[in-house]
Amino acid sequence: MAAWRNINPIIEGRLFLGTIDAAKSSRILTDRQVSHIVSVGSEPIPADNPASGYKHLRIRVEDVDYADLLINLPAACRFIHEALMGGGVVLVHCVQGNSRSAAVVAAYLMFKERISATQAIERVRAAREQVWILPGFHEQLVLFELCRYAPSPNEGIYKKWRAKIAQHV
Repeated sequence: MAAWRNINPIIEGRLFLGTIDAAKSSRILTDRQVSHIVSVGSEPIPADNPASGYKHLRIRVEDVDYADLLINLPAACRFIHEALMGGGVVLVHCVQGNSRSAAVVAAYLMFKERISATQAIERVRAAREQVWILPGFHEQLVLFELCRYAPSPNEGIYKKWRAKIAQHV
């Protein structure tokens, strides 16, 4: 049973899911030897400064069902995959580490292991029990799989979803 913490391992010693507090804590980052950070949201962290030494990917997506996380997932998966293949240690975070960042980590597991959205979410929740991905992000993970992990502005499934979202915003 995973404890409610600022950070939890998804791939032991390599890929972590956490909160903004984890991303701001030099002790947490140093103890886990984090080299790469994926920030899902707009809240500033020390890694925003290139002089921090961290490789940093910023995905500016709000924590709302209709926010377009889907179009950002391929770049996030590439960033995480390249970091891990290069021997890096990655922290993926949002504010609470429960929805947006959990969806990004689930997308990476889907991309890497070719598993379903449901399987990926179960794996993430097994590591971090407080994970609760917004229904809109869950739907986007299903679409990520349907788009064969490569949604693009010209892809039919993506365009249809965007049109549906535009009606509700």
